[in-house]
Amino acid sequence: MFSFIQQLKRRTSLGWLQLTHQKSRLLVAISGVAFADVLMLMQLGFQTALYDSNTRMHQTLNADLVLISPQAHNLVRMSSFSRRRLYQAMRIPGVKSAEPLYTNIANWKNPETHKETTILIVGFNPDRAAFNIPEINQNLNSIKLPDTVLFDRASRGEYKNAIAKIDSGKSVKTELEQRMITISGLYRIGASFAADGSIITSEQNFLLLFPRRQAASVSIGLIKLTSGYDPIKVATELKSHLPNDVAVLTKEEFVNFEKDYWSKNTPIGFVFSLGVVMGFVVGIIIVYQVLSTDVNDHIGEYATFKAMGYRHIYFLGVVFEEALILAMLGFIPGVAVSLGMYSLTRKATNLPLYMTLGKAVYVLVLTMIMCTISGAISTGKLQGADPADMF
Repeated sequence: MFSFIQQLKRRTSLGWLQLTHQKSRLLVAISGVAFADVLMLMQLGFQTALYDSNTRMHQTLNADLVLISPQAHNLVRMSSFSRRRLYQAMRIPGVKSAEPLYTNIANWKNPETHKETTILIVGFNPDRAAFNIPEINQNLNSIKLPDTVLFDRASRGEYKNAIAKIDSGKSVKTELEQRMITISGLYRIGASFAADGSIITSEQNFLLLFPRRQAASVSIGLIKLTSGYDPIKVATELKSHLPNDVAVLTKEEFVNFEKDYWSKNTPIGFVFSLGVVMGFVVGIIIVYQVLSTDVNDHIGEYATFKAMGYRHIYFLGVVFEEALILAMLGFIPGVAVSLGMYSLTRKATNLPLYMTLGKAVYVLVLTMIMCTISGAISTGKLQGADPADMF
């Protein structure tokens, strides 16, 4: 083993020497790999932000199990079901409480710009905490007041002055569904691809905003279990006792329900996945062009090596060395540029766009595979060639 390491140290890095022989070509190759990495990282970032932003509210729900209509699409398109199902769920052993949650998209007027936009409205019984968010739970009494709501401070839009005013202890009035409302407090969940933000209020205020909506028509049922009961077993019991006009999900399944909608039932999920594939293919083409040109420029040297008895695997080793060097050198600026673009996009859209170690490692592996494939293709012409034909 020691002798092998010594030989490795004494080995001339032919791939590195060939790459650095023409500095301009090396810079072009690194730029090409970096571009492919930025493309893949941005698409992966958008895809992760798509799932994370649309499931943040799901994650904060104060529930062990969730009831929804089988006709529901996603959080902003929840079909309703009968509130009677919640009373029926209370009969199942292990169910501690079953509370209704109402959701709807509404038109509201930005208190600063006075421009109308859409926002997600959520209503629930303020006597029972529906969210595991301290900011909401500390202001439950305030939303019991008529036409009083809490506003998501991480909503997308110009709300700086309004948020500062509320933070100072003052209230802000604006128009929601052509009804004057008062914003008495703030919380943080964030914007998503489906909605620019959210507003939380009591179920009574929710029904005042949507007078055609019946209290008996529930969007989501929040079920809390008695300590010691297994959510999976209780869910199975609920499924067997409740009619098929309601679906029983664990909290994790409810999160996956939202993810599945965006990944399988909307074009945007497919587009982001396709973007990663396109970045990978573009990288293969760019690196292949660079390595293929390098092989053609040194065809005489390769012919000499082959005439001296070097096998094709040696040539593969040289080109693979170049490919891996390009992968590493291109990955570093690719990540640096992506970090900057993540930050700009996050500030502009309020979407959870962050670089993670797992994401970076995944793209690094893809980059190495991408460059290796390009290297294998570029040396193909050497495999069956006769040294005499190469000169």
